[in-house]
Formats: sequence, C-alpha cells, structure tokens
Amino acid sequence: MKKKQRLYFILFILACLSAAVGLSLYALQDNIAFFYSPMEVATFQGQHSALVAPGHRFRLCGLVKKGTLKKRDDALAISFVVTDEVKDMNVEYSGVLPDLFREGQGVVATGALNDQGVFIASELLAKHDEKYMPPEVAKSLEKAAKEKGKK
Repeated sequence: MKKKQRLYFILFILACLSAAVGLSLYALQDNIAFFYSPMEVATFQGQHSALVAPGHRFRLCGLVKKGTLKKRDDALAISFVVTDEVKDMNVEYSGVLPDLFREGQGVVATGALNDQGVFIASELLAKHDEKYMPPEVAKSLEKAAKEKGKK
C-alpha cells in the first residue's frame, strides 16, 4: 500500500511541475519579441508567416531613411521609413522620441503591423553615440548587403 501512495505522490508532483512549466511558457509567449529587418519582414509576409501577421508584436530594426521623417497633426505623432538598404517599411509612432533619434541613424522599433502593412511602433530605441549600432541592426544590414550582392 505504501508503494502505491508513493507512486501517486510522485505522479502528482510531476503533473504539477508539468502544468507549471506549461503555464510559464504560455505566459512568456506574448512577451518574446524577435528582431527582424524590413527584408526579413517582406520574406515572412511572402510566406504568410504568423511571425509578422497583423497584430503580432516584434522588433523592426534598420536605419531611418533620410528624407522620410514626417511630423503629423498631433505633436507627438510621426511617420518615417525604416530601411535595410534592400527593403523599406513604413513606420508610425506616437510618443516622445528618443533624444538621439534622427534620419540616417540606427533604430529598433517595437510594435506590430496593421492591416495595411504599416508598422505601428509602441517603443523606439535609438543609438547612443556615433560609433554604436545595435548588434541586431548591424547584423540585419550585413545580411541585407549580402542578399543585395547576390542579385
């Protein structure tokens, strides 16, 4: 009888641990945001991937294209284009801009695509000095340059 009780206790503990791990992973699923360049976003859109489906949060990284920064009616609302020198993506943001945000600089925008394919950013991160570029932006630009060289 004691062996059965011990077995039931171990099975109960394993079931509780499995449930805790499953619930933790499910809860973290919405907080994970991946970095994609405009070229990668376009590739995923062509494949109809859920990774860049409208409403799915991810981080868009690249350079703010020169001549595309436009302030909208609302003083805090702006639109601009993020590029990786191969593909461009329209971005809209409403909020306070980072002090060093400007055209031609690296940017990482967190947000999601809307139904029209415009990236609606909820957060912008800009580089902090002239020599620094976020590693994700540098990698995506290198990858885009390689892709451009293949064509």
